[in-house]
Amino acid sequence: MATDRYGNTLHACTAEGAGHLDRAVEALLFFRPEVAPAVEDALAASPGSPDAQAFAAYLGVLGTEHTGAAAARPRFEAYLAGLDADALPARERLHLAAAGACLAGDLHGAGDLLEELSLAYPRDVLALFAGHQLDFLTGDAVRLRDRIGGALSAWGRADEHRGPLLGMYAFGLEESGHYRRAEETGLAAVERHPRDVWAVHAVTHTYEMQGRIADGVAFLDARADDWARGNYLTVHNWWHYALYALEAGAEDTALRVYDAAVHRAESAGLAMELLDASALLWRMRLAGREEPERWARLADAWAERADPPFYAFNDAHAVMAQVGAGRIAEAEALVVDRRRWLAEGEGDPARRTLSNHAMTAEVGLPVCEALVAQGRGDHAAVVGLLWPLRRRLQVFGGSHAQRDAVQRTLLESALVSGDHDRARLLLSERDGLRPDSPYNWLGRARLADAIGDAALAAVARGRAEGAAKGLRPAAPGLGAVPEPPR
Repeated sequence: MATDRYGNTLHACTAEGAGHLDRAVEALLFFRPEVAPAVEDALAASPGSPDAQAFAAYLGVLGTEHTGAAAARPRFEAYLAGLDADALPARERLHLAAAGACLAGDLHGAGDLLEELSLAYPRDVLALFAGHQLDFLTGDAVRLRDRIGGALSAWGRADEHRGPLLGMYAFGLEESGHYRRAEETGLAAVERHPRDVWAVHAVTHTYEMQGRIADGVAFLDARADDWARGNYLTVHNWWHYALYALEAGAEDTALRVYDAAVHRAESAGLAMELLDASALLWRMRLAGREEPERWARLADAWAERADPPFYAFNDAHAVMAQVGAGRIAEAEALVVDRRRWLAEGEGDPARRTLSNHAMTAEVGLPVCEALVAQGRGDHAAVVGLLWPLRRRLQVFGGSHAQRDAVQRTLLESALVSGDHDRARLLLSERDGLRPDSPYNWLGRARLADAIGDAALAAVARGRAEGAAKGLRPAAPGLGAVPEPPR
């Protein structure tokens, strides 16, 4: 019987199919586009392989594209129809159960099943990767860390793919607040595989969360040839580069990155890319910079998707684009649709197994409502909606860096509405993590203005200006962005 490169026995799989699966897993680990054709090759060579069938199902879900999941379901269901799943080995049985849960919308249940699989088979890389991505999509920072940490002891230091596991572990460490350990682990992964773009991404997050903007830009500049083109994380890592530019006060650089890499005429309109585009422009909007033409193009791209209720995190970013473009009626229509969808699911036990149902009800819908209220200038309503959620935003997925767009929305509305106590508390929380952040100092200056403390406001603005200037000399890329893909 065939085995994969990690020693796992592959049921109903030929040697050719096993080779294609190994190729697909390697492409998956490094976010290379050839992963999908490699899976199709594995299915063609071994259509009865549970691993290949589960792999195809995971690909249909992990991109958060409702069309991908819809396309994957019929083939997976046809495969199961002729299968005695109880006769399969335990590992493959768990893969099929997890893949089925994914396609049914039960992301949390799928994550549980993959954790059970990894307990007995810690060298099943597909299970580790798919589970790690599900932990990210559901905002489970502790499991994002511990799923990989719990498997690492089964991997020797000489194992070729220990590096990508370290990259995943680094991201889990970062999301759990272990920034120094995350940086060390991520850099070790990049040292082993310079084109491990998930590890690059993990290190980039550690600098973002600590406000180490100059270090982050220098890190990305030095490795641009390894991450800046030809992989599924290209856009997202350019988004991080643009965030660094914004923090340093280089808005024009951020917009150059936006136009050249984040949202271009040639962009495919994928949800994860549009999400990054919305999050970047929204931060600029909160800072007072309107970009009507860019917003209009982005809102059009979201409208072309016509997404049904599928992933609440995407919904929030679609609403950002609609509000940013001044299309408040469209944003309100999305809110009404999601409210109706939740109401229709009341009393339906099957709907309750959908991860997106809870994600929408608990966080996604109120965040969308708050974004609409922000667009209408009802800042008291924004504060009323977001204040109770500010420590629970992880429920609807994403990373701390991504969710910061919502946290900044709350802070902005607290400042504008004159809710000085909440604004002070929010700024104090941010200061503790990023004491040299120009954004935080500018917020403190605005609060000081509002309470009539001109001296404190002048000091805070001086600190903001000094911090921003201090970032630029150590970050030469902010003046000469490496050429993005064209």
